[in-house]
Amino acid sequence: MNFFLALDAGGTKTDYVLADETRELARVRTGTIKRMRVDAATAGQNLESALAELSELTGISMASVTRTCVGTAGETVPLVTDWLRESITARVGGELLILGDVEIALDAAFPGRAGVLVLAGTGSNVVGRTGGGQLVSAGGWGPALADQGSGHRIGLESLRAIFLAKDEGRHTLLLPAVLDFWQLSSLEHLVEYANALPSPDFSTLTGVVLQCAELGDETALTVLRQQGDELAYLVRLVIRRLRRVSHNHDWTPPIAFAGSILENVPPVRDALIASVRCEFPAVNAPDKAVDPIDGALWRARTGTPLSHRS
Repeated sequence: MNFFLALDAGGTKTDYVLADETRELARVRTGTIKRMRVDAATAGQNLESALAELSELTGISMASVTRTCVGTAGETVPLVTDWLRESITARVGGELLILGDVEIALDAAFPGRAGVLVLAGTGSNVVGRTGGGQLVSAGGWGPALADQGSGHRIGLESLRAIFLAKDEGRHTLLLPAVLDFWQLSSLEHLVEYANALPSPDFSTLTGVVLQCAELGDETALTVLRQQGDELAYLVRLVIRRLRRVSHNHDWTPPIAFAGSILENVPPVRDALIASVRCEFPAVNAPDKAVDPIDGALWRARTGTPLSHRS
């Protein structure tokens, strides 16, 4: 019997599934194994504990695995991919595929088919695929360079909005909410904390921003809608490029969502859909997010050749 291992290595957590040809046998979760987020020792401990738990739950040795597929942010960064390749092949048997996290999410929504996947969690990315397997993407350049609509950007922009509101003499619920969440006693302490090196995890503020928006705070709601609009711009870019490379200027591919922001933060998702439909009114948008690890498992089972980028 063949066994297949799938990993979805996000910025804050990693999900693992061990399966045979037809069934999921076990699923576990650890902290991230992405080397741009944690050191090698922490990543190694997280990976080791997950593999041990999978073996304990199923009685299957990792040496018996036929093929592993890992989806990860930063799949073009040697620090990420070199560590994954070395660490997984030392612990797991069989073939190894390393893909982008947005590509496995694309396969979760459209296994081997055409479509556009919008991923927004701690980071963000957009990728589309033609019927011939050509991939086009936008975003995904990391928190300092991109990550529109991500938890990182929502948290960072909410802080900027707090201080702009202060400069303009406007009230916002965000200020007391953020002070309370981070257990800070004053605006001055917030300035010090937000500018510290290393930086705090701005993505943790997403829930605070959403709560303030739901209470009617216009500053918080504007932050969320603007991030939805910025992410939508990348979606529109990808759809335009898909039309060009497929030589079909009337085609509107379906879109799908993945990640905690598009699953749990409706103002971002709603603003994104509305913005995309301004240019592409026929676009088909989903009601719920897909689980990216389903795409990693599909790839592990099929061993499908990688799509090619245009």
